[in-house]
Amino acid sequence: MDESDAAFYLQLVNDPTFIDNIRDKGIRNLEDAKKAIQTGHQDVQAKMGFSLYLVERKIDGNAIGLCGLVKRPELEDIDIGYAYLPEFTGQAYAYEAGLAVIAYAKDHLKLTKLVAITSPHNIASEKLLLKMGLHFVQTIAWNEGKEVKFFQIQF
Repeated sequence: MDESDAAFYLQLVNDPTFIDNIRDKGIRNLEDAKKAIQTGHQDVQAKMGFSLYLVERKIDGNAIGLCGLVKRPELEDIDIGYAYLPEFTGQAYAYEAGLAVIAYAKDHLKLTKLVAITSPHNIASEKLLLKMGLHFVQTIAWNEGKEVKFFQIQF
């Protein structure tokens, strides 16, 4: 993902489903989106060797979501994260991209474990994580007094 994807990123992070299931990132204009891509994606990729990646449809090349790896300070391990525009959910795009990211984590980064978190009310995401081979571990305390469901897979 690069700055040319700022309009898509702005749309994605301001979608009500994104805000409800992930969080409000406070990105309200193209400049904010470009800065977030630079500091939150490109810099992380350069430093860590992974980040969230743009997911495009093969048929037309249109951006539909993000999927990749994140190292959150609150978690000990690297986690898989994803977000899609609502019109592209339920069509197996997240599953296909998620499996590719898991394979990358295992085969290229040589990780021995991958984790994931999801909002307790996000049943679709929970089902996706289970389908991709992750297992529910426990509900944990998260930011601002919220709780999240914690999943993991070991390789």
